[in-house]
Amino acid sequence: MESMSAANRQQWFDRFDLNTSAGLPIAEHADHIARLLADHQVVIVAGETGSGKTTQLPKIAMQAGFGREGLIAHTQPRRLAARSVAARIAEEVGTPLGEGVGYAVRFDDKVSDGTVVKLITDGLLLTEVRTDRQLAAYEVIIVDEAHERSLNIDFLLGVLRRLLRKRRDLRVIVTSATIDVERFSNYFGGAPIVEIGGRGYPVEMRYIAPDKLDDDADELLTGAVDKVLALPPGRAQDILVFQTGEREIFESAKLLRDRYGERLEVLPLYARLRAQDQAKIFRPGKRRRVVLATNVAETSLTVPNIGFVIDPGYARVNRYSYRSKLERLPVEAISQASANQRAGRCGRIAPGVCLRLYTQADFEGRPEFSDPEIRRVNLASVVLMMRSFGLGDISRFGFIEPPDPRAVKDAVRLLEELGALQGDKLTRIGRAMSRLPVDPRLARMLVAAASGNALSELLIIASALAVQDPRERPFEQRGAADAKHERFLDEHDDFGTLLNLWSWLGNLHESTSRSGERKAQIAHFVNPSRVREWRSLHRQLLLAARDLGWRLNQVPASREEVSNAVLAGCLSLIGLHDEKGVYLGARGSKFRIFPGSVMHGRTPKWVAAADIAETARVYARTVCEVKPRWIEAHAGHLVKRSYSEPHWSAGSGEACAYERVTLYGLPLVERRRVQLARIDPVHARELFIRDGFLPGALPKKIRAKVPCIDANVAEIAAVRALEERGRRRDLLADDDALFEFVDQQLPDEVLSGHTLVNWWRKASEESRRAL
Repeated sequence: MESMSAANRQQWFDRFDLNTSAGLPIAEHADHIARLLADHQVVIVAGETGSGKTTQLPKIAMQAGFGREGLIAHTQPRRLAARSVAARIAEEVGTPLGEGVGYAVRFDDKVSDGTVVKLITDGLLLTEVRTDRQLAAYEVIIVDEAHERSLNIDFLLGVLRRLLRKRRDLRVIVTSATIDVERFSNYFGGAPIVEIGGRGYPVEMRYIAPDKLDDDADELLTGAVDKVLALPPGRAQDILVFQTGEREIFESAKLLRDRYGERLEVLPLYARLRAQDQAKIFRPGKRRRVVLATNVAETSLTVPNIGFVIDPGYARVNRYSYRSKLERLPVEAISQASANQRAGRCGRIAPGVCLRLYTQADFEGRPEFSDPEIRRVNLASVVLMMRSFGLGDISRFGFIEPPDPRAVKDAVRLLEELGALQGDKLTRIGRAMSRLPVDPRLARMLVAAASGNALSELLIIASALAVQDPRERPFEQRGAADAKHERFLDEHDDFGTLLNLWSWLGNLHESTSRSGERKAQIAHFVNPSRVREWRSLHRQLLLAARDLGWRLNQVPASREEVSNAVLAGCLSLIGLHDEKGVYLGARGSKFRIFPGSVMHGRTPKWVAAADIAETARVYARTVCEVKPRWIEAHAGHLVKRSYSEPHWSAGSGEACAYERVTLYGLPLVERRRVQLARIDPVHARELFIRDGFLPGALPKKIRAKVPCIDANVAEIAAVRALEERGRRRDLLADDDALFEFVDQQLPDEVLSGHTLVNWWRKASEESRRAL
């Protein structure tokens, strides 16, 4: 099969047009890069926006003779970029997409036996390491957009650095527009660096500082737009405005539409925007445009006809809080590298102007590069993957930038919470979790469901939680979307709503044509492409479950069985209702139920959530009601137990105490009577003898089976009567002497009425008489 693939690749190789596109700045460096690839395992290429590095590097690798025996992998952080770059390269070299040049992304691929260049997301390439530790299928791996420093990119670079020692034939190209070239070169042992200028037009930088401290964002934005409108529009006349999130985009859009009316067409751009609305950005419009975008427009998408960029200098950043153990999304000042990326969005087809809504001194005081993801997110998935791959301790792995020790400790704690790790080794649960292509929390839910009659339902739920919500809620049509979505709502909880939506989609698929299905989904504000992703991941998880030997439940799971399985992955995402809709969470945290939840406005005593995140407030999303006994059952290895008021219970014939059970500071059990014998057998035995055996404070049926108890009680009473008549206090031995006598006669394991009966049945006559 491999020789057939090599032969097919050779056929495409011979047909390819490998000429570097004329006019691109990288063209004059092509021969130099090819020579470096021949002589070095790693080459660092820093190419400015528009230099042609993304589309031309695979061709340069082929010019250097690579790609005949193995694939050239070209990684992209995002699926959209992988598809679009693959299409562009295929067009340039003259091959149908999916044949000589193809792509592989999650839920979709177009590759063949003859594929030479394979565009692939860095996350998907990492998953291939599980089955191909040497990545033997590849001759060259190009890691693009390395400046993003996502968790996947940093992990992939670490894997490649190790692999290069074993595979001297492997070549790696690390490339980006804004890259810390020296850091990357040193990481790969002094790899050669090639720096390439961009093909573009000059961008004029203008700084607009607030006139006064109380200038608000709206005044700064409209002031900047006014300044742009006062300038000559030039060949590229549209305006790109960066915003921190969807809400800010909606508010700014309303502001600009109200102010500029028919003069400007205002278009939003963000990751969750519907495909048809995103497509508007790339179609010519009749009026001058203002595009309001999140940082998705920084590198992932190139918005056409942009001549002006307005940059407020902020972005919403995902950070994990070590204190609260929550994901936070604070708004932070961007780095110089990000600011320069934003400025580079104009000046591509004509001279551009970038208006920064902050001072030059502010810009120069910012960090040069953004924090890598490995320094700001929870690392549980990486730790789990490394343990399953046998890559050792994450803190000694050799990342380009080591993770914070606190993050490593938190990741290990989460895996211990989920029952995946015990000491340094994966447990049976952990090994199963590592084979499921979802977040560790979701994987743990599936493991619990497999043994809890709820696997069919949890496969649907886990795959839904792992992809983007297929339900859409466009800002201008929120009321209509809510009305359509009502048919899916479950009266009990949000997980039931996901099951209802899946059922509706399944019925729709069976009852109508493909085009009818798509129209119905769109009419109900359900995104067809996200539905396809949901179904694709569900299929992946179903196959993984079968590989693990799990069986789907034939009888539908009850709501309690579903909630119980969900709970297994959410033990630190539980809450106890306090007052007025506020819940006490783990480790002293507090949260509310998200307004979009079906449980918003209700106050069950205990809830569990698939996610608790801090934005303007701390909200729990996708919530269900749970019972404290379920929590205790799943969290036996985590709960803290304390005991008070040890006492003798004459009714049960044993020593008891009151137990308090807490998980992460939340009281699951306040005052539960338990046997003292399993906690403190020494004290239990003492109470048994002093307060039970000697005074005869035992149930009648026990006394009947052990006649010496009543005989001894009668004997003690008779002696005390003699003492009373003779006015003496020296005939009956004191309490300590009586205790020592009984203690010597009874074996250590006798410490309750029931254990006394068991001993008595087997005891010799001599032992019985001794009592």
